[in-house]
Amino acid sequence: MAEVERDSVSGRETTGHEWNGIKELDTPVPRGVLMFLIVTHIWAIVWWFLVPAWPLGTTYTRGFLWTDQRTTVEAQVVEGQQERAAWMARIETEPYNAIMADEALMQTVRHTGRQLFGDNCAACHGRDGKGRANYPDLTDGDWLWGGSPELIEQTLRVGINTAHPDSRIAQMPAFGRDQMLEREQVRSVAAYVYSLTHPDYSTPQNIDRVNAGREVFVTTCATCHGENAAGNLEVGAPNLTDAHWVYGGDLDTIIASVHGGRQGHMPTWDERLTKAEIRTLALYVHDLGAQQP
Repeated sequence: MAEVERDSVSGRETTGHEWNGIKELDTPVPRGVLMFLIVTHIWAIVWWFLVPAWPLGTTYTRGFLWTDQRTTVEAQVVEGQQERAAWMARIETEPYNAIMADEALMQTVRHTGRQLFGDNCAACHGRDGKGRANYPDLTDGDWLWGGSPELIEQTLRVGINTAHPDSRIAQMPAFGRDQMLEREQVRSVAAYVYSLTHPDYSTPQNIDRVNAGREVFVTTCATCHGENAAGNLEVGAPNLTDAHWVYGGDLDTIIASVHGGRQGHMPTWDERLTKAEIRTLALYVHDLGAQQP
C-alpha cells in the first residue's frame, strides 16, 4: 500500500503531483459549490420537460407548460400594432391644432418622434436637433420656410432642391465666383451683413465699406432677403439680422458665402415614410422649436 503524504502546513493529503517543488493538495470541492452544481443540473433537466427544448425533425418538444416565445412575441407585436394604429390614425387625420391640444397624444408624438428623428434626421441635424456645420438648428425658432406643422410637413414631404415636382428650391448665387459682383463689392456687402448682427463693427474706419455694402445689398440681395434683411419665408431666404446662422456668421464665412454661393439639400420623405410618420415628425420638430425660451 502506497504511503499517504500529508502537507505539513495544512495537514491535507497530497495527490502525488509535483511541479517545481510545488505539491498539489487533494482538496475536495467545497460543499456549497457541489450543491450548486447539483441543483442547477436538476433544474436544467426539469426545465427540458417544462418548456420547448428538443428538435424533432420538423417540430420540437412543446413542454408541459406549453409556452412558446415565438407565439408570445407575435401576439405582443399584433397588440402593439393595434395600439399604434389607433393613435397613428388620429395623427394622420386630425387637424394639427386638435393634436397639439391633446397632451396625452403629444406625449406619444414626442416619444415616437424622437425615434423617427434619430433614425432619419439626426445624421444631419444632430440627435438634439440643434444642427451641425452647414445644417440648420431646428430648436431656435428661426425658420427658412416657416415653422408651423403644416409648413414643416410640406418641407419634409417634398424636400429641398430635390427631383420632386413640388420641391422647395433654395440657392444663393455665387456672386463673386460667377463675376456678378467685383471683389470689393463682395467684401463690402459681406461687411454690411456682418454689421447687422455686430453693430460695433460700424466704426469710423469701417463705415464707408458698410455703407457701400448697403447699396450693393439693396440692388443685389434685397430681392430675396428683403430690404430690411429680415428674410423671406416664401423663398426660404434666411433672416440676416438675427444671431442664427446655417453656414456661420463670422465675416470670413459671410464673404465665402457671397463669393461662392450656397445650396442646401434635404431629401424627400413622402416615399420613405408614411403620412402618419411625416406628420409625427412635423409635430416633433415644431415642438422642438416651441419648447425654446
